[in-house]
Amino acid sequence: MPTPIPPGPGQESVWDYPRPPALEPVGQRVRVEFAGRTVAESDGALRILETSHPPTIYIPPEDCDLSLLVPTARTSGCEWKGLARYFDLDVDGRRSPEAAWAYASPRERYLALKDHLAFYPGRVDACWLGGERALPQPGTFYAGWITSKVVGPFKGEPGTWGW
Repeated sequence: MPTPIPPGPGQESVWDYPRPPALEPVGQRVRVEFAGRTVAESDGALRILETSHPPTIYIPPEDCDLSLLVPTARTSGCEWKGLARYFDLDVDGRRSPEAAWAYASPRERYLALKDHLAFYPGRVDACWLGGERALPQPGTFYAGWITSKVVGPFKGEPGTWGW
């Protein structure tokens, strides 16, 4: 088991996040940029808080440029939220495969996530939370947004699959 980093003033430890995950409003403007465009921007985003993970941000579909999203055949299942479908992001021919996903029919506890888009920070040019640029969660599977407000260690780094 990892040793959690103690949070400082104004910080959260991902080791204090619950399992099953909590769902709550972000409370700040979020923005996603790719290929010189703002592809999503919202004051109404939601965040999932799950033990050992930085927050994953879900943006309402009305705050995303849906014309830039191309559905893929990929799906995946989450034991808590249900079946996710994936989207490539295509801006003027620049494509980021499976850059985002959404739940069309989330499980009851997470119904507020319906059709909200979650973007992988490592598959777009920039994700912003408030005025701070978020870093991607380590690895290629998870899509948490790391800012100075959260401390880990974070799941996704080598050797963390058993957490």
